[in-house]
Amino acid sequence: MEAVLTHLRGAIERGEYAIGDKLPSEAELCRRLEVSRPVLREALRALQVMGLTVSRTGKGTFVVANTVEDPTFGDYAASDLLEVRRHVEIPVAGYAAARRTPENLDHLTHLLERMERETDTTAWVAMDTLFHIVVAEASQNPVFRRVIEEIRDALGRQSAFLNELGGRREQSNREHRAIVEALMDGSEHDAVEAMTHHLDRVQTTLTSIVRPERAAPPAEGGPQA
Repeated sequence: MEAVLTHLRGAIERGEYAIGDKLPSEAELCRRLEVSRPVLREALRALQVMGLTVSRTGKGTFVVANTVEDPTFGDYAASDLLEVRRHVEIPVAGYAAARRTPENLDHLTHLLERMERETDTTAWVAMDTLFHIVVAEASQNPVFRRVIEEIRDALGRQSAFLNELGGRREQSNREHRAIVEALMDGSEHDAVEAMTHHLDRVQTTLTSIVRPERAAPPAEGGPQA
């Protein structure tokens, strides 16, 4: 899927598909790129998240931009989402370290263990968003939990995007474990540092996807699957 996405994104950025152009049909793209329809559809969804294309029911996929500025996850732009997460989740981690209950720690520990064993992407993404809700719950302030629940859909979409295109899962598990260990120790400082590091890595991975190092053009015939 990454190879297909890179190929199509490169074609758009080079102007092979100009703004306003309709992309070839799914059947045609599958034939040209020698990939299955599910793989192609994942790549097309990623193009939409990046803001390069839009899908119009019954008409096809159209190019609306030739550079990636700010991906959108659900109702929120990535930059807006991360800004809010920094202002909310970092202090929340500190409050959670000071106020967490044994039940909160038990919930987080079991959730983390399930995430570390999980191999299904969809299930892991669902637990990823739940993890952040449970940390907010451990702050004992229901307003914080409500804020995270409000952006739950966007967090899930972002998590799936980063996991698929940035290989974030194992790294994220390690970062989550550091957060849980800080909460178990009751260290507000360590919890704040762990959450800050986690969000820093989210931003770094997102940036690497949005503004990748320019690679050589793909070989004639497109990516193989």
